[in-house]
Amino acid sequence: MDMKSVFPEKIIRYCSLLFISLFLVPFADASQTGGEIKVWMPISLNDREVYTPAPKPQPRINGPLVYGCRQRNPFLYRIPCQGERPIQFSVKNLPAGLNLDSSTGIITGNTPPKGEYNLTIKAVNSKGKDQRKLKIVSGEKLALTPPMGWNHWYAHYDRITDKMVREAADFMISSGMADAGYQYINIDDCWANAPKASDSLRVGPLRDDKGNINTNIYFPDMLGLTNYIHSKGLKAGIYSSPGPLTCAGFTGAYQHEEQDARQFASWGFDFLKYDWCSYFGIHKDDNSLEAYQKPMRQMGSILKSLDRDIVFNLCQYGRADVWKWGGEVGGNSWRTGDDLGFELDRVFDVAIRNTKYRQYSKPGEWNDPDYIQIGWIGNAHGMGAPELTKMLPSMQYAYMSLWSLIASPLIYSGDMSKLDAFTINVLCNSEVIEVNQDILGECGLVIQKADSSFIMIKNLADGSKAVGLFNRGKNIAEVEVDWTELKISGKHAVRDLWHQKNLGAYKQKFRAQVPAQGVVMVKISRKQN
Repeated sequence: MDMKSVFPEKIIRYCSLLFISLFLVPFADASQTGGEIKVWMPISLNDREVYTPAPKPQPRINGPLVYGCRQRNPFLYRIPCQGERPIQFSVKNLPAGLNLDSSTGIITGNTPPKGEYNLTIKAVNSKGKDQRKLKIVSGEKLALTPPMGWNHWYAHYDRITDKMVREAADFMISSGMADAGYQYINIDDCWANAPKASDSLRVGPLRDDKGNINTNIYFPDMLGLTNYIHSKGLKAGIYSSPGPLTCAGFTGAYQHEEQDARQFASWGFDFLKYDWCSYFGIHKDDNSLEAYQKPMRQMGSILKSLDRDIVFNLCQYGRADVWKWGGEVGGNSWRTGDDLGFELDRVFDVAIRNTKYRQYSKPGEWNDPDYIQIGWIGNAHGMGAPELTKMLPSMQYAYMSLWSLIASPLIYSGDMSKLDAFTINVLCNSEVIEVNQDILGECGLVIQKADSSFIMIKNLADGSKAVGLFNRGKNIAEVEVDWTELKISGKHAVRDLWHQKNLGAYKQKFRAQVPAQGVVMVKISRKQN
């Protein structure tokens, strides 16, 4: 049996059955009565409770409301849309030079001249229809909302192959991740040759007689690989280092920076992760700001000169306060700390640390605390084969909520071939993702409560507030947000984003019972009369 062909139906059926069988206490009227504010409390009926309702059969268009690109470069955009297929797509005001495949929702062509183009996307199937605005900004900035996708590192490490990457693209479509807005399929380290490696098939000449970087035997056709990814409407990412060797000891770009960048563009890549690694050794005695900026500025300038849009991710682990200047050297995102794989028990701390740099978060320039590591992931210390994460389910919801509220790139780094209904439910809640993709690009503000709890507040473009009520303790705890903390007054509607359910109207504050190591994430909007 072809498992890929049945995968979507299995996931949807499993999600639906779980959601129907679990459910919650009925929501009481949440309005203020007699001075007492009722507390909302979910009931967890098992430790892998699927919070998010399965997608409805009628179309729901997802994705950003604004999309940045550079004029006259190749354009590729797959309209993220949940709902029963087939779906027929149409786009009003599509600029000249762009073409829509109405059956797949994939837009291709060349980016129009500099300017802003306001589109209306429509999707229709036998169950209903939906429409959504999209503004294309043809200019200098890419990644006007945080990039969303997959990276192989924490699942496959130095075992990665062309076949695995193609399968990841397949699963991004069949799992529904692409319909929720994920678009990048990114190769990390270990695709090139190395001077030495545990796998002899990854050893060989680092470059050919013209200085072009060589791929190892597991990646025989990079252009064929990116063409495959692009054929699905997805984008492809690659990895390199400004040093002679990458972190895992494979060929780096040192003294071949422009040649490699042009090679990446000719192969058709859309994203570059540039990892500091052995560059430390070259300039170990120079800790000046200029020394830290130099290789990133060089590559940023090269990428802007290419006839291809390549999102630039700086990976130097937060050194030299990169968040202060990463955008100036051409970066679209930058790592703010060391690999998260070594400190997954400190997800709360890492997120809170990122809020200290919140003023530097803006469209096209994102603080990056590293990847989403749930589902089946490898052991970061030993680079072992993927195993099901031991992270508490409640903490996995908190993890995704934190990354959405701090406007981090949403790059999943688990084994795509082992996605299950629970993991997809955490990754693909459209309302939680909308908080991450909000066009203001604001990173949330933390307000500490009791020792074990805090709230995070994010202003949204529509004037509402996204609020995460977090409990770091080992027992369920009541957490509240007061309207004075939100700088609002009067009656406001509260919606639970994970359960996608309206809770009612509140006047002064909102309280919830929050699971241990968990979150209740809500959207608070002015009550319409």
